[in-house]
Amino acid sequence: MRHRRAALVPLLVLAGLTVPSPAQAAGNTLTVDVGTVVRPVTHVAAGGLYATDTGTKPPLEQMYPLRLNHLTQPPPGVQQLGNGATTPCCDGLKVAGKVTSAGAQQFWRLPDVYKDFPYKWVSWADWESKVRTMVNARLSATTTTNVDGYELWNEPDWTWNTASAGSFNAGWTRTHKLIRSLDTVTPIVGPSHSVYNHDWMVSFLTNARDTGTLPDVIVWHELENDRYLDVAAHVADYRAIETSLGITPRPISINEYASPSQVDIPSVAVHYMAVFERHGIRSAERAYWYEAGTLNGLLHNNLPTSSYWTYKWYGDQSGNIVRTVPGSWLEGVAAYDSTRKIVNVVFGGDSGNNTVRVTGLGALGSQVKATVVRSGTTGRTTNQSAPIAVSSGTYTVSGGAISVPVNAMHAWDSYQLVVTPASGVPTWQQRYEAENATVVNANRFSAGSASNGGYVGQIDGSADSRNQSFVDFLVNVPSARNYTMTIGYANGTGATATQGLAYNGGAFQTVTYPPTAAWGVFGTTVNTTVTLKAG
Repeated sequence: MRHRRAALVPLLVLAGLTVPSPAQAAGNTLTVDVGTVVRPVTHVAAGGLYATDTGTKPPLEQMYPLRLNHLTQPPPGVQQLGNGATTPCCDGLKVAGKVTSAGAQQFWRLPDVYKDFPYKWVSWADWESKVRTMVNARLSATTTTNVDGYELWNEPDWTWNTASAGSFNAGWTRTHKLIRSLDTVTPIVGPSHSVYNHDWMVSFLTNARDTGTLPDVIVWHELENDRYLDVAAHVADYRAIETSLGITPRPISINEYASPSQVDIPSVAVHYMAVFERHGIRSAERAYWYEAGTLNGLLHNNLPTSSYWTYKWYGDQSGNIVRTVPGSWLEGVAAYDSTRKIVNVVFGGDSGNNTVRVTGLGALGSQVKATVVRSGTTGRTTNQSAPIAVSSGTYTVSGGAISVPVNAMHAWDSYQLVVTPASGVPTWQQRYEAENATVVNANRFSAGSASNGGYVGQIDGSADSRNQSFVDFLVNVPSARNYTMTIGYANGTGATATQGLAYNGGAFQTVTYPPTAAWGVFGTTVNTTVTLKAG
């Protein structure tokens, strides 16, 4: 969304930042239940619209720590001049290599091939010619593996020209069928309404079901102030519509979230992270209200703002997302990495003196170290070079739990609490779980014998970059040298299997897997040597 007016809400000004005025009350407790797994860490909310351009805007070094999940970029040949830009930005094909390096996938927003927003419809002949050109550009990009959706339109509830183009539902069907006549593989996503609306969704899905043009991923936007409060109801309503219409459940992407006045408030980002994780959203992306190529305001002059640290802490999460119970406005998203015994909680949204209670800590020992830092609130045009220290101390675990006081909280700041054993924690991550990585055209599964309870299966080779399956890891090592890489696997084929392994941008080498007793039963490993760069 660009150039769209925000809803009228009560406002106040804090340190030059215009923000909505939520109601906070001190004395609340956020509960983190380490023993209740929600799903594997995949950094669902780590994404953006027009977030990256070519070159050093933004630098890959600033992208890596965020563990970006998904982006929406304009298509090849983009003419869009969003938010006062003088030249088009962020062509999805041109940035594809950079997006892959950062570990993300991307949708292409096809109507952004038009120069103006709101879009100026020309004719069906013009649109269909543009669609053919964009799809053929994707088909010609035979080494590009990260385009996982064509977004057929953007916010049709107010940008589709019904008078000239006919109804949007009919236009969706016509465009969908044209693309499928050219490309039967790349997913198609939508309808991408600017708000969630029950009646619009019923009408859209009924037509799509009846015409054989259902999207592969369902998309809508959550853009007005405090819209995170409605995500649970919207997801439940959508799932009920699917059931009523006999439609197989689709992944949900919220590929624009946060209003203009809230997008740069760190604690608001925490609210979105928490509800997206809690309610099963597949991917979500910060809205593009201002300048492109800045990770949607996480960087200013290619350096972090305060909101960057919120997403960096979220990017640090590994293992499994675990259950959190908010205390009034005090909200959070938490992860537990059982292989390293690290609990990472990103929280915020309340003022005054509050508490984070962490339960299920039996595996961490009788004493733990708990460290709290906060983000500050700079907005998008002031840099924040590092988080601000709040507290650090050793706690005695009682009944498997600790309570960490967080006093004098700032309602717009985000906070991070890291809980580790009092001693013996590795200084760098040495174990990586496939289910936490970027999984492309394969699937995540659960198994009691798998490390951390999860694994990735159905990693099958293909000569076509559009449906090639792979797992892509971002690995950070302290020094350049040879490392032994131990791979846990299951191979129930009854014969030796192979996969390709590539790193540092080099060529693929072959990894060989002798057969094991069955699929989904782990404990067998193979070793190989990799020569990694530092960082």
